Amino acid sequence: MLAARRDSSVRADVLSGITVALALVPEAVAFAFVAGVPPVVGLYGAFMMGLITSLFGGRPGMISGATGAMAVVMVSLVAEGNVLGGSDLAGLQYLFATLLLAGGMQVAAGVFGLGKFVRMIPSPVMMGFVNGLAIVIFLSQLGMFREGDGWMHGSRLITMVGLIALTMAIMVVLPKLTKAVPAALAAIVVVATITIAGGIDTPTVASFIADRGGDGIAAGLPSFAVPSVPFDLATLGFILPYAAILAAIGLIESLMTLNLVDELTETRGNANRECLAQGAANITNGLFGGMGGCAMIGQSIINIRSGGRTRISGVVASLGLLAFVLFGASTIEMVPIAALVGVMFMVVLGTFAWNTFRIVNKVPNSDVAVMALVTGLTVVFDLAIAVLCGVIVSALVFAWENALRIRARKFIDDHGVKHYEIYGPLFFGSTTLFNSKFDVAGDPDEVIIDFAESRIVDQSAIEAINKLAERYQAASKRLRLRHLSPDCTRLIRRAERICDVDVLEDPEYFVVVDDPFNDLQPPRS
Repeated sequence: MLAARRDSSVRADVLSGITVALALVPEAVAFAFVAGVPPVVGLYGAFMMGLITSLFGGRPGMISGATGAMAVVMVSLVAEGNVLGGSDLAGLQYLFATLLLAGGMQVAAGVFGLGKFVRMIPSPVMMGFVNGLAIVIFLSQLGMFREGDGWMHGSRLITMVGLIALTMAIMVVLPKLTKAVPAALAAIVVVATITIAGGIDTPTVASFIADRGGDGIAAGLPSFAVPSVPFDLATLGFILPYAAILAAIGLIESLMTLNLVDELTETRGNANRECLAQGAANITNGLFGGMGGCAMIGQSIINIRSGGRTRISGVVASLGLLAFVLFGASTIEMVPIAALVGVMFMVVLGTFAWNTFRIVNKVPNSDVAVMALVTGLTVVFDLAIAVLCGVIVSALVFAWENALRIRARKFIDDHGVKHYEIYGPLFFGSTTLFNSKFDVAGDPDEVIIDFAESRIVDQSAIEAINKLAERYQAASKRLRLRHLSPDCTRLIRRAERICDVDVLEDPEYFVVVDDPFNDLQPPRS
């Protein structure tokens, strides 16, 4: 029974990998044209990215390859590189050199454990990201309806739309009948058979490449070569900004795709390991003539929904793509573009978070605004800008809401000492409201601020306490702090030159401790 289940899983991974390989061909070619490089460079890039990340990445089942998010940055790099190098091939060499640097940055991110910070991306940003990416994928497919200098029309447009509809219908109906064969693969094979056997005149992979000035996808194995650019400060100054942008875009898209696949499979990947694999793959691209890339949300979803769960599916997809380039170019070039567009349209429908419309009136308006902002920026600009802006806006909203929550309970004990029990975090956003709680002139000679239900977060908080202490000192009154957590106490001690206040040690108990297993935590009595 166990062996049968294992065989079934391997079979699903293999079939899913073949399906993804078919979908990767036109995507890699299209993104190569966007970046301004030969189609074979895009195909090599997809092969090397997919193989290395599938073998060593932190998320089995996730597919990497040449992507549009990075291609739109590469086009400027290649164009400027051509001018800088004085030839039409110089830009490509500068691209390879940039990939070496970008890959190194990504490896460094993995070594220093920066991948874990993707877990801090808020849900509204994630939802805006998938919605924006779904729209971008949809818009990218519209280019498939162009022929020559214009758009399809007449019978060719009708045929194209009909074949797309047939592909989508097969992908909807077939899973209800059987799951023995991935619906996407079956749809591609059926539609391709119909068009070839029926002699239907419709765009194919071959006509798509020829229409954009390419010579086909047949090629040999990628070969090792150090980028032929001057390795000097001038070159570093030129490629460094591009490398930083490509590294950031690649990691953000990859790690957010990893999060999405985690949700789909109800498992958890390793973000830092994925950073290392992405970096290694881009370095390999720079040395073997590929255009680099990152994780692909569309192909990853195709893989997961087709049954791909292990590293086998990604490896099969990569090797399948290479096999198409080496041996099966003529067969793949016969596949109708309509079948591949239909598959991607189904990916769009599966990617878009349709529950967005159901929760609009059930979540805070700030979350709705962040979702809309990230979606719009993803479509208009790129993923890195969208996510960065979304995280910043979410952080500002969080800071503002917490700034309004600080409050103080006041009372005078039997000894004539006035107590201020503070509730809520004290940080840069809440210092003004914090200061307004105190009546320095009307308070008795001794005042205690109790932080049992609060904490001192940053330097702005320390400065606020210091200024408050100076006000009490000027009024010849004593201010003391009580019930600071160990981390807050250390923060105050480190800032003694800035903050001259009296921390009241309490031998009875300590509160607001982050880590109950911290060796520095004082013992409870």
